[in-house]
Amino acid sequence: MIQRFIELGEGYSDLYELFEIIETNQHRLSQLLCLRVKKDSKEYASFIAVLDPASEGKFQPLYICREGIPMPSKRYELFKAKAAEVNKEIITFDVKHSTDFADTELFFNYLTGILRLNYLIPPLL
Repeated sequence: MIQRFIELGEGYSDLYELFEIIETNQHRLSQLLCLRVKKDSKEYASFIAVLDPASEGKFQPLYICREGIPMPSKRYELFKAKAAEVNKEIITFDVKHSTDFADTELFFNYLTGILRLNYLIPPLL
């Protein structure tokens, strides 16, 4: 199985694209995640929509708006409203900031490990 983060942007207008992905893929929606980070004494969030793997090809996308949403904010309230609309709980936890890693790919590997250890995405088989 291939699990890949698909970065939509930092959560401004990209948030509405994430909402469209959530709405049109409700039948595949597995998890909604809010990852909190702290940088320079400010708190930001990444929103992730985890879809179930496609039946053909075994590809599992994780759509992310990375670290562009200040906490608390109106955008977080919109995300909570969308989660309620699709009957999903938002799973929230703290992670390291992406700038703590040499590149974005290493950050995504770090997140993949956390998500697997917490049984939020399946292990590679």
